[in-house]
Amino acid sequence: MQRIDHLLPWGHLGCERQLSVFRFGSGERKAYIQASLHADELPGMRAAWELKKRLIELEQQGALNGVVELVPVANPMGLGQLLQGVHQGRFEVGSGKNFNRDFVELSEPVAQLLEGRLGDDPHANVHLIRQAMNDVLDALPPAATQLQGMQRLLQRYACTADVVLDLHCDCEAALHMYALPQHWPQWRSLAAHLNVKVGLLAEDSGGNSFDEACSTPWLRLSTRFPEAQIPLACMATTLELGGQSDTGREAAIFHAEGILAFLAEQGLIKGQWPAAQHEPCEGMPFEGTEMLFAPRPGVVSFLRAPGSWVEAGEPIFEVIDPLSDLVSIVCAGTAGVLFAVERLRYAQADMWLAKVAGREALRHGHLLND
Repeated sequence: MQRIDHLLPWGHLGCERQLSVFRFGSGERKAYIQASLHADELPGMRAAWELKKRLIELEQQGALNGVVELVPVANPMGLGQLLQGVHQGRFEVGSGKNFNRDFVELSEPVAQLLEGRLGDDPHANVHLIRQAMNDVLDALPPAATQLQGMQRLLQRYACTADVVLDLHCDCEAALHMYALPQHWPQWRSLAAHLNVKVGLLAEDSGGNSFDEACSTPWLRLSTRFPEAQIPLACMATTLELGGQSDTGREAAIFHAEGILAFLAEQGLIKGQWPAAQHEPCEGMPFEGTEMLFAPRPGVVSFLRAPGSWVEAGEPIFEVIDPLSDLVSIVCAGTAGVLFAVERLRYAQADMWLAKVAGREALRHGHLLND
């Protein structure tokens, strides 16, 4: 195991922050795994520790066929953002920016560098594109903020990987994942190993989140240069490991072992691994996700649990005003998987409370809620 520590730029006077990368194995192919980019989403960090221990063992056994780079703490900035005991890990408090938005868009500057240089050899094209991605990131002006410096560093490691797992969670949720629809056939195996309940598929969700900043450039370059053989060489997903409180030991071990079994199927780890014990879930268009909102303030009672299949018109939650005795029941407008609910139980008007993944497109354009 190699530990690589990076001091983040633009620290405050008298203090500094450090980003640590753990590298295992050697070879041409690479998997990159990071956890808790939203720093208050800790199930991924807990699973990453289990992965770290197992990767040490596998490396000692000579069982790694490639490189695995692991960043268990992807956001040291957000870990320190506690306000009166409440963790504020989703947004950088100084700027209000979401930690998982506005990564560098690589396809256009890479296309400019490689105009006329790509041919009919897919392996050679992958090598050229990855080198160009590194060159583009290296040529950027110095980071103007610590957030920008941290994001560029994470992207620098991930953009040369064959497989990228960005470990997150939702508020209270069943396991779900986000990916390009073109990669869903390969991701179905990971979904089966982890008992993921739904895959949310889109080519561009808006906001240039980390996973799409890694995978989408390959799709755009293949469209830009149709005469060249450009594979979609970076499979990247945002993997939501349940809810924020799901940091139990057994779940973390289960998630780590499922990820390792998937990497073995991808040829990155040797040996015999257990087959998936669950059926692959369905991949749904991210445009088919319905957000259900509170119609007025009140205390919330959920009537269905995350992971449930719900039908259109089925009651999902109720909002109760104990002063007026008014009870508002909110129903699903589409059939699908209820995959996440808000953790707070006091609702403000127009606050999102539940998400249902359906089969029919309901929304277009920018799909991510901030």
